[in-house]
Amino acid sequence: MSTIEIQPIDKNLYIPEKVKITKVEKFTATEKYFEVQLLSRPTLGHTPGQFVQVSIMGIGEAPISISSPPNNSNKFELVVRAAGDVTNKLHTLKEGDHFFIRGPFGHGFEPELQAELKNKHVVFVVGGIGYVPARSLINDLIAHQNQYEKISILYGCKTNNDRVYTQELAKISTMGKNVELFETVDKGDANWKGNIGLITSLISKIKINPVNIKVVIVGPPIMYKFVIIELLKLNIKKEDIFMSLERRMKCGVGKCGHCQMEGVYVCQEGPVFRYSDIAENSEAL
Repeated sequence: MSTIEIQPIDKNLYIPEKVKITKVEKFTATEKYFEVQLLSRPTLGHTPGQFVQVSIMGIGEAPISISSPPNNSNKFELVVRAAGDVTNKLHTLKEGDHFFIRGPFGHGFEPELQAELKNKHVVFVVGGIGYVPARSLINDLIAHQNQYEKISILYGCKTNNDRVYTQELAKISTMGKNVELFETVDKGDANWKGNIGLITSLISKIKINPVNIKVVIVGPPIMYKFVIIELLKLNIKKEDIFMSLERRMKCGVGKCGHCQMEGVYVCQEGPVFRYSDIAENSEAL
C-alpha cells in the first residue's frame, strides 16, 4: 500500500481541528452562546461575515456563523440554535468539552469592502438570529466608531424572549454619540416597552441621506425582500446595500451544490453580497 500525501490546502479545507469550549451561556429557549478556544493555532483569522463548519464525531457537521469580531486571541464566539442533530448535541456540551471545526470559510466583509464603509452612515437591518453574524461587524465598527459618520442598528425579533446578547444591546442603547439602536418585536408581552411591529417599521426612525449611506441586511430570507423595497423607495442605491446569505450554507467549500443560486455558489462568492450583484438572480431572495 502506498502512502497518500495530504496537501496543505486540502488539510485546511477538509480536516477538522479540535477546539475547547471555555464558556457556555443560555441566551433563549433555542439559542446558546459558546466561547471557543483554538488548540492548534494562535488565532482564527476570520473577517466579519465568515462562518465555520462545526462537527461532532459520529453525528455530523453544520455551518455556524462567527459572532465575535476579528481579534488576536485564540478564542472566538458562536451562538447556536438547536435545530438539528449536530446543533442539538452541541447544546448538551458544557465548559471543558471539545468539538471540531473547519474554516473559517466564505467571503465576508473583507478589507476592501470595509474600506467603503469609512466615513459613511452605516445602517444594520437585522432580524432574529441574524444578529449573530452581523454582530462581528457591528462590534468591529463600534470599536472604531470615530471612523464612521453614524452607526444605526435596527434589530427585530418575533418576541422579546427571542433577543440575543441582551446585556450587550442594553449597553449599545445608551452609548450615544454616533451609535444608535432601535428594536422592535412582532408580538410583545407585559415586559416589553419598546416598538411593536415588523422591522420595516424602524426604518422611518432614522435620518437617511442616500448619498452617504451603506446598509447591511442580515436575517431570515423572508425579511430581505420587504426591507429592500423600503430602502429603494428612499433612493438608496443597490450598490450601497449589502446582504448576507449565510443561511444557504452547507458544505462551505463548493462541493455539495446546496447553496447554488442560478450557478452562483454562495459559499464561494459570498455569503456577503452587494445587492446590485445579485438583484437579477431569481433565486437570491
